[in-house]
Amino acid sequence: MGENESYAVGHLALGYILSKISAKMFKTNLNIPLILTLSVIADIDLLIPFLQHRGPTHSIIVMLTVFAPFFTIYNTKAIPYFIALIQHSLIGDYLTGEVQLLWPITTHSYGVNLSIQSQANITIEWMSFAACAFIMIKNNDVAKLLQPHISNLTLTIPTFTVLLPTFLSFPLKVPYLLIPPHLFYIIIFLASVTIDLQFKLKRQKARKRG
Repeated sequence: MGENESYAVGHLALGYILSKISAKMFKTNLNIPLILTLSVIADIDLLIPFLQHRGPTHSIIVMLTVFAPFFTIYNTKAIPYFIALIQHSLIGDYLTGEVQLLWPITTHSYGVNLSIQSQANITIEWMSFAACAFIMIKNNDVAKLLQPHISNLTLTIPTFTVLLPTFLSFPLKVPYLLIPPHLFYIIIFLASVTIDLQFKLKRQKARKRG
C-alpha cells in the first residue's frame, strides 16, 4: 500500500466514535450503517479513474457544499453525519499523508506525513479500533447491525471498496497486526448485508404466497 493511501480501520473507528459523542450532545439517534459508510466514502476516489486520491473528494469545502442541503433540512441532526465524513480528511488522512483540504480554492496539500506502516500509526489504529469495538458492543450497536434494515446495504460500500481489497494482493497491503480489526469489520458488515437480503427475500416469498 502506498504512503498516499490509508487503512480503513482508523477511519471507521473514529467516524463511529466521534459521531456517537456528537449524537449524545445533540440528542440525535444515529443510523449506524450510514455513519460507517460516510466515514470512508471519501476514498471513493480510489475507484474513479484520473481522479487524484486525497484530492476533491477529501476537500472540506466540497464536503460542506454537499452537506449544506442536509443542514438546511435536518439542522443539528446532520452534525454527527458530517463529523463522520470530515474526520476522514481532517484526522486520519491528515496524520498519514497530505490532503487537498481546500480544493478547489487551492490544490496545496496539508498533512503530517506520518508513515501508515509505522508502529505509531498502527498503535493509533489499534487503539481507535479497540475503543470503537468496545463502544459498539456496550451500546448494542453490533446487535443492531445484525438486524434487518434497509440502510444495512450501504455497508457494501466500505466492504467492497476499502476492506476486502486489502486482502486481494500479495504481499498483503495491510500489516499483520491490523488483520484482526479488518476481519472484525468485514465479518460484521457482510453478515449485516446478508441478513437484510435474506429478510427481503423471505418477505417477497411471503407476499407471493399471500
